[in-house]
Amino acid sequence: MIVCSCNVLSDQQVKACMNGGAGGPRTPAQVYRCLGCAPRCGRCATTIRKIMNASFAEASADAVEGCTETCGAACLHHAKVA
Repeated sequence: MIVCSCNVLSDQQVKACMNGGAGGPRTPAQVYRCLGCAPRCGRCATTIRKIMNASFAEASADAVEGCTETCGAACLHHAKVA
């Protein structure tokens, strides 16, 4: 699905940009730069932010599933979920 008509960016391109790990983009402006463009009208920034939030939530859930710590409430992964 096209999320940015001005730059013809798809949701898949935004998601792929988010796969950079901890050093990946943290703002819509950084996503634009990652994809080699700049915001024009800005209407898509909200949609890009929603895609980013979903990506962050998914990454956090994956981290909790992969957590091998048995420290319970003191575990940082546990705190993110609670």
